[in-house]
Formats: sequence, C-alpha cells, structure tokens
Amino acid sequence: MKYISTRGQAPELTFEEAMLTGLARDGGLYVPAEIPTLSAEEIAGFAGLPYEEVAYRVMWPYVSGSFTEDEFKGIIARAYAGFEHAARAPLKQMAPNHFLLELFHGPTLAFKDFAMQLIGQLFQVALKRRGDSVTIVGATSGDTGSAAIEAFRGLDAVNVFIMYPHGRVSEVQRRQMTTPDDANVHALAVDGDFDDCQAAVKDMFNDFDFRDSVHLAGVNSINFARVLAQVVYYFTAAVALGAPHRRVSFTVPTGNFGDIFAGFIARQMGLPIEQLVVATNQNDILHRCLSGEGYFKGETIPSISPSMDIQVSSNFERALFYAYDQDGAAVAQLMDELKTGGGFNVSQGAMQALSEIYTSGRASEEETSATIKSELTASGELLCPHGAVGVKVANEHLQDGVPMVTLATAHPAKFPAAVEDASGVHPPLPPRMADLYERSERVTRIANDLGTIEDHIRKHIAN
Repeated sequence: MKYISTRGQAPELTFEEAMLTGLARDGGLYVPAEIPTLSAEEIAGFAGLPYEEVAYRVMWPYVSGSFTEDEFKGIIARAYAGFEHAARAPLKQMAPNHFLLELFHGPTLAFKDFAMQLIGQLFQVALKRRGDSVTIVGATSGDTGSAAIEAFRGLDAVNVFIMYPHGRVSEVQRRQMTTPDDANVHALAVDGDFDDCQAAVKDMFNDFDFRDSVHLAGVNSINFARVLAQVVYYFTAAVALGAPHRRVSFTVPTGNFGDIFAGFIARQMGLPIEQLVVATNQNDILHRCLSGEGYFKGETIPSISPSMDIQVSSNFERALFYAYDQDGAAVAQLMDELKTGGGFNVSQGAMQALSEIYTSGRASEEETSATIKSELTASGELLCPHGAVGVKVANEHLQDGVPMVTLATAHPAKFPAAVEDASGVHPPLPPRMADLYERSERVTRIANDLGTIEDHIRKHIAN
C-alpha cells in the first residue's frame, strides 16, 4: 500500500514512512493511493469477534508491507489492553432506533485513545527497528494532547511537545496533560486559540531545517494512522446493528473532521452507511460549508464543548481531495486561498460530491445544555457536552428503519462544570483518576510565536 499527498507534489510513501512523516513536504495530508474494499461476506464475518480481531482485519491491508502479521497483532493487543470495557467500544441504546457508541473507556477517557494508543505502539516498533528517535509536536483542543502524552510517556526514542490554547480547555483535560512527570513529555500552554496551535504545527513541518534537525513527527489527525484506527469502530458498531444486511447511519460531533472522515473510509471500504452526519457547536464552519455557504474562517468562540472550538478543520482537506476527484492541484489552490484570504468557495461539482456523503447540523450552547438535561431524564444517560451536540443533531436526522449511532467521544467527567450546570449531577472521575486534582502540574506558558516555540523545543529535547 502506497500513500499520496492531497496536494499531489510529494513522493509516494509506505505506511510506515507516512506515519513517521506526518505532514507531506508539499503541505498536504497523506491518504492511501487506493482504498481497499471488503466483501459483504467479510464484513458479516466480523459479528461476535473481539474488537482486536476486527481491528486487525480492517487495518491490515493498509499496513501490510510495513509490519509483519505477528508484529501488528501484538501492536493491537498492547494498544487496547488498558481499556476498561471488554467490548472496547460498547453500544448503548438510548431510544428506539438511536444508539450511543461509547468511545471513552480508554486511559484518558476520550475517543482519541483508540488512535493514540495504537500509534504509540506502532512508533515503538518502527523506531526500535530503525534505531531512530523522533520529536512529536502536536496541537490539541483538549483530548488529543492527553491521549498522546499517555501513549508516548516514558518511551526512550520519542520526545513529545503538546500545545494547547491557554485557558481554553477543561481543568481535567489540562491536568491530564500537565501532571505526567516523565522527562520526555512537555505541555505548552499557548497564548492563542486551537487554530493558532494547529497553524504552528503546520508551520514547523514546513520549516524543513527545523523539521529535519529535530526529526519532527506528528500525531495530530494530519497523521493518517490516527484516522485508520478510528475506522474500526464504525465496523464493530454497524455489524452489531445488522450490517452489512442493514444500512446504518452515524452522527459525529467533530471540529477537526478526522473522526467523521474515518467514517468515509469505512463507507468506501464497503460498510453500508446511509448517512454521515457532521455535528458542530457554535463554531460551525463545517456546517456552514456543507450548507453551501463556502468555507470561511470566523472568530473561534469558546464553548462548553471546547474540543470542537475550531475554525480550520485539518482533515476537511482530505474530504475535499476526494470531492475534487483527487485533483491535488485544485486542493493546493483552495488551501492557499484559505491561508491568504481566510477561506474559499467550493465548486458546484465538489459540493454535489460532498452532499452525497455528508449532511450536517449545529447545536447552540443552550441546546447543548438542554440536551444533557433532557437525555438524563429520557434514558438515564449522562452525556458530555460533545456527545450532547451529537445527540441533538442526530435527533434531527433520524430515519425510520435505519439505526442511528451517535459517537460519544468523551466521558462526562472530563467536563464536570458544564455537565453539572446542565444536569445538576456532578460526574465523578473513575477511581484510577480520583487523585488527579491533587497531582502537581508541570507546564510552560508560551507566546504564540513560531520562533519562540521552536527554540523551546530545541532546548528541551531529552537526550
């Protein structure tokens, strides 16, 4: 399997090379040159299998050639051994025809653990084989950072620097990033918003002298390995509800588009997905774009669902690549317009292609809080604000005879203030995290300046 850039000017890479590279040298994002397909019989055969076995069968076509079968099976087993639910991604029925996919049973209580725990193991095997080391730099709106730090902490061949917007993540999210004391992990509180952090990561990848000198690698959802790991739970959920003999819809609360793009990959592989519904909060650039208003940045407004407070959705570039019939030059032009002019209009043909796959909806702050309260009464389910955004939008897209699965991307205890304000219930942390508020923090507040950030990274790489 080879991987190509969405902007068409970078060399093709193997899976291992694309994983360790992160962002392509032309500024694009790597995607598989071809998306493998599974037959209806193969998909039906997933029924009743352990999550790890489905993960192996779904992902193996993408990684074969970079890892042996035994290596990859071992990687998967280690990645999910720390999850607290035997099903890894259990389904819970909320209402007739509406189900919640719980993705918060990993080490940091968020869906990012599915990808990050896998990537940590993939990096470990690949770097040990190569005798190399890397510096991972990531940006987070809350959950990616803690998941990355948890996955890579203590590894000899990896240094991790995670940037998050100062004052714009929940206290639990912040403490999950700032309390680990391993020398190879570093939390950087940036004076800016998430889009500033994400832009700095991309600028570092495009600063080739810096990139090469520190052996820069990325684990944001710019890394296709992140997307690949998330494809798996679309299959396990759909098969549990009758796929491939029954069509299934998914609603995904998303800001950076990676989690729902994984649904697109699953669909292209042969999973019979009826609807892929993009659910946004008040930072609704994706909903506006999918409604035909173009893709134009606005002000990022802090919300009670902070992981979605994003105006530049990196993975949307991958969606555009397929909507523009894999025309890298067209995508490169759009990304240039976004960088220089703050946005772009999507062509009629590309909008038609997007509308055949995605639909969307939006939840205001008031609607999000109201959904947390009403769902607790209706089903007894205590939702985090991101899950509430998804449920609100999903309820607007229900169809008779087609099960709807809403992705619950985080545990409510990661956002205790917002959940308690809405429901009157304070969500407790799991016992293994009960002392989180008592742990000492280690964090560097840093200016939103590329040179300052690069200098800090150079000085603090652990030898």
